[in-house]
Amino acid sequence: MIIERLTEKLKNRIPKPLDAIGKFSVLIPLVKIDGEWHVIYELRARHMKTQPGEVSFPGGKVEKGESFKTTAIRETVEELGVDPEDIEILGELDFLVSYANFTIHCFLGILKVEDLDKLEINPDEVDHIFTVPVEFLLDTEPLAYELLLKTEDADDFPYELIPRGREYNFREGKHQVLFYQYGDHIVWGLTARLTKHLTEIIGES
Repeated sequence: MIIERLTEKLKNRIPKPLDAIGKFSVLIPLVKIDGEWHVIYELRARHMKTQPGEVSFPGGKVEKGESFKTTAIRETVEELGVDPEDIEILGELDFLVSYANFTIHCFLGILKVEDLDKLEINPDEVDHIFTVPVEFLLDTEPLAYELLLKTEDADDFPYELIPRGREYNFREGKHQVLFYQYGDHIVWGLTARLTKHLTEIIGES
């Protein structure tokens, strides 16, 4: 009985990451300028509580009942002031599982707009936008640095319940941080990682 019930439950179950506290979704927007494809980036509004003044893609937290794709489209509409029908989703890239216990799903899409200057950008979330030619990203290897991730002692942790107690050899991890520089703008962190992933997909044979 138990095995039959488990078999039925697992048959159509889609695996998902454990311990992911937050679910986010972003769109990498492509736009054609003078016959050349560009990636659109945002500079987040400087008064925002999280990551003010940093470069990002349009996106945000998945709301209840939304799909990742719906979130990416909704956030792009809200932040860039485009109509939903002006967004053509090409597909979904790989998703990120952050060391901070959240996932970021990423979609690639074309913005069917003729004049970026006429976008009604939301000043509550976006300071301004800029574009980077895809060819520049393909030809530019980002700077890469590593940060060490390690477990810190906690006085209320039950060390007496694990082998060797406080002397337990917790694993240490390394977090790679990428940087692209384009003019006065620095694209770094998760946005740079997704950018790099895009170039990897384009470069696949």
